[in-house]
Amino acid sequence: MSTRTAQSFATPVPLREDAQVIGLVGVAHMVSHFSQLLLAPLFPWLKDAFHVGYTQLGALMSVFFVVSCAVQASSGFLVDRWGPRPILLGGLGLIATAAFGFATSPSYEVMALWAVVAGVGNGVFHPVDYTLLNRKVSAPRLGHAYSVHGITGNLGWALAPALVVPVAMAFSWRHALAAAGTLALAVFVLVWFNRGRLALAPSHRPGASVQAAGSSFGFLRIPAVWMCFWFFFLYAVVLSVVQAFAPEAARQLHDVPVALTAACLTVYMVCSAGGMVLGGFLASDPQRCERIVGAGMGMAATVALVVGLAPVPALAVPALFGAMGFCAGIAGPSRDLLVKRSTPENATGRVFGVVYSGLDIGQAIAPLVFGALMDHRQYQGVWLGLVLTQAVLITSAFNVRRVRRTASPAVA
Repeated sequence: MSTRTAQSFATPVPLREDAQVIGLVGVAHMVSHFSQLLLAPLFPWLKDAFHVGYTQLGALMSVFFVVSCAVQASSGFLVDRWGPRPILLGGLGLIATAAFGFATSPSYEVMALWAVVAGVGNGVFHPVDYTLLNRKVSAPRLGHAYSVHGITGNLGWALAPALVVPVAMAFSWRHALAAAGTLALAVFVLVWFNRGRLALAPSHRPGASVQAAGSSFGFLRIPAVWMCFWFFFLYAVVLSVVQAFAPEAARQLHDVPVALTAACLTVYMVCSAGGMVLGGFLASDPQRCERIVGAGMGMAATVALVVGLAPVPALAVPALFGAMGFCAGIAGPSRDLLVKRSTPENATGRVFGVVYSGLDIGQAIAPLVFGALMDHRQYQGVWLGLVLTQAVLITSAFNVRRVRRTASPAVA
């Protein structure tokens, strides 16, 4: 039992103390998601500036996510060995540096180098964030902590285009990326001045054994860890389809006006954040997290099936996106509890690092499959593929519970 857990039984943790940790971690997480959509909204400007096509520009995002995946899987070991605070500050610093690097890049090749730097910075956040939340936030408020964490991520996705596109239109794409770097630097400074609130001793020191894991890599023998990895891979595929292809596929199927199509993703993200608020309350009982994930994603899949097969009025499509986002958002906090309940003591950073690398892999692979469907005008196939992925996602959530129950008590 961790020191924090033992203390929570003896003395209730003040709400203000938990809220400060949750707030700092949430703001940092916002920068992570912000960095993921930093370049995509600027593709029309970058295409003309560097005389390249959308394929080459898309490759910048592939570089970002491949590097982020590799770093995410490995940074958890650094978090467990050295503590999360220095790794968090390093990630924020690298994202800010990469944004300024993008802004001053003289060529496409230099942009690709800075994409590597940005990917390294982005890759540290999930191991850092969940180590801090799991070890510093009191158990009764952990569901709400996961809810805030998910909401701030959605806000980061929404903030990126809202900041860089208007600045690029008013000044230039270089000014837009410099503004993004300034925002990331401001969050770095905020976390630095409040770093005392994120103080946490390393959970694994050189020469120390890892309880319930056997060795630094012992957690890789836990079946539930890999089932969680598969779950997050599928979750990333769903998210990638919704972000990149579902609005346009719905426009083609239901003759949705362009203005409404552009609003679909925003409505989805805002409603998803609302669903996460409710999901934070539902996640107060960890024993039902699989059922909450199944119910939330099941309702989202039902909405997607309606969009894919039914003759939906064009004006109703954004509302259906909102309903789908709200249902998926409900599952968010319980989704994170799936991983926590499968994590051995003192291995949080490593487990979350490996498991959440499935997000990056899913976001790297999904565009290849669903992009081909779009190229072949299989718009209904995009939505049916989304439904199928959501159905497999639900099954994998219950499989996490099954393999955890059949594991040995040391790791269950």
